[in-house]
Amino acid sequence: MSSAQSGSVGIPTWTVEPGKPAMTQVPRFAQADEACQWLTSIHSELRAALHRYGALYLRGLPVNDVDDFAKVRDALVPRRTAYREKATPRSSYGNDVYSSTDLPPNQPIRMHNENSYTLTFPGLLLFSCLTAPEEGGATPVADCREVLRRIPADLAARMRSAGWLLMRTYSEHISLDWRTAFATDSREGVEEYCADSLISCEWDASDGLSTRQLRPGIIRHPETGEEVWFNHMAFWNSWSLDEELREALLDEFGPDRLPFETALGDGAPLTREDIDTINAAYEAATVRETWQPGDVLLVDNILTTHGRDPFLGDRRIVVAMGDPVELADCRPTVAPAAREEQAA
Repeated sequence: MSSAQSGSVGIPTWTVEPGKPAMTQVPRFAQADEACQWLTSIHSELRAALHRYGALYLRGLPVNDVDDFAKVRDALVPRRTAYREKATPRSSYGNDVYSSTDLPPNQPIRMHNENSYTLTFPGLLLFSCLTAPEEGGATPVADCREVLRRIPADLAARMRSAGWLLMRTYSEHISLDWRTAFATDSREGVEEYCADSLISCEWDASDGLSTRQLRPGIIRHPETGEEVWFNHMAFWNSWSLDEELREALLDEFGPDRLPFETALGDGAPLTREDIDTINAAYEAATVRETWQPGDVLLVDNILTTHGRDPFLGDRRIVVAMGDPVELADCRPTVAPAAREEQAA
């Protein structure tokens, strides 16, 4: 059974089926330029639908390569957002178009809001499928309003009052090194960025870097005013790792030098049960659609999380980020801050 939002000629009709995101079959266009004119003409309708559903699947656009995608990006997301504090490997195709991720295909990517740990983050994400995988490889999404409703009241209250703490250790041997993450070879440049971005940083004798930052985990959408669960707390917590990998990392680096770790903002550690509960809330709110070449997925990065399913075969999903949002405009329940290790 499906439900649809009524529309007139030229205005998309959104079909919402159980377990799937809101979708529309777009009119037939011969070229991307024609499609972009149409997308520009329905901007207000798209924004209203995005506020309602959080993510929109557009099927049938003539997106055949990176250039076509960039044209659609400029129509849908004209204000671009820089990719800050990089955390996963990506390939750049130029013109602010990137691969969605270059992590191995057998690894699932858990739900997250892009750059939830930065002071300015993209309000909109745009994905498109240039090559569909043989099996799997969906980009699942979950409504953050629904996720918050599913978080137990006591855990949500702890997040509202304390926020969450992100601890990163940058290394050339695992995850990303600091030069890649901060796009500079200068220690002074990193220190200046961290000072401006309310991040504490510490160098070790082998040119390694550790950082800590306090961020709110519950914010409000600056346009709709709705409260959402917005963070990487479960995504980067060691309890979310496969148990064998978690034990190997702890043995190799110890609990204080993991590539990523999270806690509540007051330094209180999270239990396996806490993380399982958060991940279960994400899973219950998750919907997905199988990629087809030319598909475009528009995501409100505040209202909606995204992830990646494992896959087989070639998969080429491109992404662009835009509509930058200041954290200060989202009525955070906790003020962001640098957090020295001894203060936790």
